[in-house]
Amino acid sequence: MELINAIKISASGMKAQGTRLRVVAENVANADSMGNKPGDDPYRRKTITFQDQLDRTLNADLVSVKKIGRDMSDFDLAYEPYHPLADENGYVKKPNVNSLIELTDMKEAQRGYEANLSVIDSSKAMIQRTIELLR
Repeated sequence: MELINAIKISASGMKAQGTRLRVVAENVANADSMGNKPGDDPYRRKTITFQDQLDRTLNADLVSVKKIGRDMSDFDLAYEPYHPLADENGYVKKPNVNSLIELTDMKEAQRGYEANLSVIDSSKAMIQRTIELLR
């Protein structure tokens, strides 16, 4: 029974990391998304927060997504006076998405997902081995 619980715990981690990867994909896809007219804000980077959640049936802490929020840091400004979205001073607001941070988050989500998948594979192999011994 503990091995089945280990699989359920790891599955919650995989689900959380999958959501994290989706948020990273949205950020990367919108890294160049600007406003529609001068003065509009460009795309604002999304963030994700996890929380532990007690599952009383398993008597274990699972991971879940607590919140998908917005990064409220300042937008980058670029001096491009001839850009159609430039303000009266010639500056254009750029999204606050940093590709290096997104790539780092992507790799971290991938490693977390793979680690949880390894736990599931190991648990499954141990269950199969136990069944073989009982035959």
